[in-house]
Amino acid sequence: PRVLVIGTGLVGTSLGLALTAAGARVWLSDPDPAAVEVAVAMGAGQSADGWQGSPELVVVAVPPSVTSKVVADALRAYPVATVTDVASVKAPITAGLREAGADLARFVGGHPMAGREVHGPRAGRADLFDGRPWILTPDAAADPERVQFVAGMVAATGAVLRVLPPEVHDRAVALTSHTPQLVASLMAARLAGADDELVSVSGQGLRDVVRIAASDPGLWSDILTTNATAVVPVLLALQQDLSGVMAALTRAAAAATADQELTAVLARGNTGASRLPAKHGGAATDYVSVPVIVEDAPGALGRLFLAAGEAGINLEDVRIEHTVGRLT
Repeated sequence: PRVLVIGTGLVGTSLGLALTAAGARVWLSDPDPAAVEVAVAMGAGQSADGWQGSPELVVVAVPPSVTSKVVADALRAYPVATVTDVASVKAPITAGLREAGADLARFVGGHPMAGREVHGPRAGRADLFDGRPWILTPDAAADPERVQFVAGMVAATGAVLRVLPPEVHDRAVALTSHTPQLVASLMAARLAGADDELVSVSGQGLRDVVRIAASDPGLWSDILTTNATAVVPVLLALQQDLSGVMAALTRAAAAATADQELTAVLARGNTGASRLPAKHGGAATDYVSVPVIVEDAPGALGRLFLAAGEAGINLEDVRIEHTVGRLT
């Protein structure tokens, strides 16, 4: 199919790379010509500048706050094309299109649950969506054949299709993506003005918590603002938990003993963590963790993995923690 991708950031460029690899003919458009040049040079498609063709599918990959307008423009400009998007907020976009009188029969909202803490076309990867959920949120007015057409695009990227109502999608990402992003950024912000000696003892646990805080501030401000209606209730519940923890710690400090409420909060954290989908999306499984000290030298990790394979061990996950002051 002929595909026009509007927006050549991380997701747009990655989509162009994936669809080109799958045999689609991809054209790329972006307000920044330099971003298009980079995406074209990476093999994500060809520039749509001056292109007079008619796409069969238009994918809008722009920030959520402007997605409704760009989608509406695409529906008018290409009256026979199917239009989808990749914005991480869905209900406000659908509502905006309905208010604008857009042709919702040809629009199929979508959101790939894939990304990186780096951004821009140079961060694009053809395998970005491989094995990741891609949620479609078609309106009731959407043409079923067009929904299947977009589902075919999702399959071509290697993603796993999910279908949700827009409002349910927004509540889901508020809980599992948007609020965690904000929490990571708030924790990382505590480090910005901290004494160097305090920061120097940071371990892997802190790095795990703040990793996604390196994400694009402008884009995330846009996402959080657009999905504020769904994010605020999660933050309010988190605020209540924090207030309870602070009160429990105050009591524990005075009594010099652990507080039951504090222990209960930590236990609920264990329960919540155990609910995260495991391998292949199934239920969480208990695995044995084996810490191994590995020399910081070429081939050391390779020898470790080879030894595990020869022993018939299937490694479920690997985490690397660099020891401060040691070459391991």
